[in-house]
Amino acid sequence: MPKINTYLIDCMEHMANVSDKYYSLALVDPEYGIGADKKNSTDKKQSKKSAANSTNYGNQKWDSNVPDIEYFKELFRVSKNQIIWGVNYYPYNLFNGGRIYWNKCVTMPTYSDGELAYNSKTNSISSFTYAWHGMIQGDMKNKQQRIHPTEKPIALYKWLLNNYAKPNDKIYDSHGGSFSHAIACYDLGFDLDICELDPDYYRDGVERFEKHRLKCEEIKEFGFAKTELNKINPTLF
Repeated sequence: MPKINTYLIDCMEHMANVSDKYYSLALVDPEYGIGADKKNSTDKKQSKKSAANSTNYGNQKWDSNVPDIEYFKELFRVSKNQIIWGVNYYPYNLFNGGRIYWNKCVTMPTYSDGELAYNSKTNSISSFTYAWHGMIQGDMKNKQQRIHPTEKPIALYKWLLNNYAKPNDKIYDSHGGSFSHAIACYDLGFDLDICELDPDYYRDGVERFEKHRLKCEEIKEFGFAKTELNKINPTLF
């Protein structure tokens, strides 16, 4: 069973207590400095009906600037390899290596048609296509209920882990966000340390991950997700 360690902490504080090259792979999605925190956000003081809507992400202000160079230096220190999303937004001469392009199949004007990541494990360019725009998702039958304005699909993280991580690798995520990464690591058997600074996102992300973990354990034990059936017909249990 993989170990998914979650931390409500500033990632710089966490990394300060980590030894050199402790992690096999840092797979991170830091802030881009494009104001994504404000997109689809609403005031936290909202009605219960409104709060239940997954598109109400709160009014946090965390994407005004890109991380400073000390963040990246620490990330390189604690990890052997890195995949860093948003590399095109960072004004530092630190990212000599490969690139990963995620084609989001965007059909209307937005920041961009996809997202770009730095990949230290190769000098080549690779791509992954998975629709992710508005109500459109690559897997429409099993849609993610979004809890974060910059949430990434679980399928993307699984593709990255399958292609760039090896069995027994220890993975690090400095910006947990929606915890899609935690679900992907759990499903594929990778140990993960994942940090999130915002208490609301941390709470919602951990809750999302724990629901997924419980569902998987119930399917393994009973052959079905007991908690899911309980929601549909409580009289069965």
